[in-house]
Amino acid sequence: MRPAADPAGAVGAEADPVPGSSEATVPIRPLTFRELLDVPFALIQANIRALAGLSVAGLLAAEAVVVAVTAGGSALTDGSDAGTAWAAILSTAACAWLLRFVLRGATVAIGLATVTGMPIGWRTALGRFCGAFGSLLKFQLLFTLVGVGVIAVCGMLIVTLPLALVWLGWLRARRWAAVPVLFVERTSHRDAVARSRLLVEGADWPTAGLWTTQRALFGLLAVPLLGIPWFLADFSGTHRWPVIVLSTGAVLLLTAFGEVVEASSRVVCYIDRRCRREGLDIRIPGMEAQ
Repeated sequence: MRPAADPAGAVGAEADPVPGSSEATVPIRPLTFRELLDVPFALIQANIRALAGLSVAGLLAAEAVVVAVTAGGSALTDGSDAGTAWAAILSTAACAWLLRFVLRGATVAIGLATVTGMPIGWRTALGRFCGAFGSLLKFQLLFTLVGVGVIAVCGMLIVTLPLALVWLGWLRARRWAAVPVLFVERTSHRDAVARSRLLVEGADWPTAGLWTTQRALFGLLAVPLLGIPWFLADFSGTHRWPVIVLSTGAVLLLTAFGEVVEASSRVVCYIDRRCRREGLDIRIPGMEAQ
């Protein structure tokens, strides 16, 4: 496991990172596009126990709710296929939303703590998540509304549907650093979004390309993962509850994995943009001793 970057306390931030050794988990310097893709996984590896524990606990809780709601929906509709299917789809969507919400805040908190050289566990991460709950909830609601709105508008015509990926990527890129800003600079949601736009200015499309590349990787992962339930169904000859549990579990697992990677990427991009725009990687002689 590589060591975290050295701690510091620059003016204007709660716990600004400073340049560490070349072996730091997240190098405090401008990063290449390849590093922006790779370094989030190094950050995850450095906190694998805390992140895995949070993800597994959230996944099990979400799956339990999905199964309970689906069973209730099936009972209310006398076991109809349509009622059961809609109960499973809607409950999975709701639980996936909540799972992303919690993992986004907790993962960013854990990642930033590692970068500043003061690693934390999942309990402290959840505490910091609760401290920024209101602003994070606003971000999550707008995040969802924007996504649904863009897909709805572009999906009116089949030929315009691919434009949703480009448009949504650009919109996501402008707010990519907002969540780390909420934790590091302890500001409001409005100010965090404005700060993110300022940091990402001039790198909107490269950041959108990073977002799009991650979506492609998640898509490649989803194909075999979501195919497992159908393979097992054909093998075992069962086509209902085991398939429902396996399918919804696969969706929630992919959601948890994708959000942990995305949240870690937000942390890495935040460091990269502050280095490029504000010289966060520059040591000032005389300031280090203060």
